[in-house]
Amino acid sequence: MLAIIIPYYKLTFFEQTLESLKNQTDQRFKVYIGDDASPERPITLLEKYKDKFNFIYHRFENNLGGSSLTKQWDRCIALTGKEEWIMILGDDDVLGENTVEQFYKNLPEIKSKEIKVVRYATQVLNEKSKVNSEIYYHPEKEKSLDFLFRKKRSSLSEYIFLKQKVLKIGFVDFQLGWYSDVLGVLEFSDFGTVLTINEAVIKIRVSSVSISGNILYSKKKNKSKFDFYYYLLSNKRSFFSEMQKKELFWEISKCYINDKKRISFFFKISWLYLKNFSIIGFVKFTRLILFYTFKRK
Repeated sequence: MLAIIIPYYKLTFFEQTLESLKNQTDQRFKVYIGDDASPERPITLLEKYKDKFNFIYHRFENNLGGSSLTKQWDRCIALTGKEEWIMILGDDDVLGENTVEQFYKNLPEIKSKEIKVVRYATQVLNEKSKVNSEIYYHPEKEKSLDFLFRKKRSSLSEYIFLKQKVLKIGFVDFQLGWYSDVLGVLEFSDFGTVLTINEAVIKIRVSSVSISGNILYSKKKNKSKFDFYYYLLSNKRSFFSEMQKKELFWEISKCYINDKKRISFFFKISWLYLKNFSIIGFVKFTRLILFYTFKRK
């Protein structure tokens, strides 16, 4: 069975999320709502849906998402029962009405191919609940490394994970949970194949009150992006070709170019080059930094 986990904090768009759960054409799922000590209690709203679909609501007495979103995800996952598969759904995102139906339709193939990560097509919703993009499709079957280098967009809500992989590996705790989901796709799939269900669409909210749409989080997002690439280059180098490693080094270098006040970025990147005996790469990196420094002046 499928567990749909909602790490709840904001009431603003929550009813649309609940409505999309009520409207599922296949009700073989259970919802676990983990209230992160929100000042906006959803009790009255949840009363409206108590007979519409199967859910459990739990309020945590301390706020955790403010310091670590991934730890909030973890304790919400711990609320689940014996379900084999989990989806972590944002409290402002919306499921297409056939999302669950399509999952079970594809489940025989998912199991026969030993797929551990499933994803859906997506569209962007704005804060006025208007669709703000075309449907974003993915290849039906794709290596997770190809997904990484395809310059994709990604949101945690669009994935279904095999729960035992999530429990065994866990989410890496990057600031704001930014890139924690992308790394999860790589690690939970064992750097293998991701299966896409393009016949159902998840609507992902991008608004001024969301992390994805709030420009005030730009520096923290850049820090998480740096930590993500540093993690890959430090711990997962064996999965990448030489050309891919060069692209990863370019991506992490851009993080420093975008925030040269973080001198720790420079030293960490330098250490990566020297640790891997790439003196030439280190020289090219320092020349690149000098170029962008004088170019901006």
